[in-house]
Amino acid sequence: MNINSKTIASMTEANQNFSRVARIADTYGEAIIFKNNRPKYRLIDIEQAADIELTDDEKIDITARRILEKYRPAFEALAKE
Repeated sequence: MNINSKTIASMTEANQNFSRVARIADTYGEAIIFKNNRPKYRLIDIEQAADIELTDDEKIDITARRILEKYRPAFEALAKE
């Protein structure tokens, strides 16, 4: 298994600063968490993972959330009218 050095985080870092490890997964699709200087866990961004099958309803939920986040200001402005 080839590991991108930019995706590596230690177990201590994952425990103390999980949001940073999650940002790594957001950026690169995964974060590899090392325990005792060996790769132990793989945190994946489920939306980017090609090997994870999603149901149609899950895909719709993900797409709807992305659209809502992207256009939130416009939706809020329309809601005020």
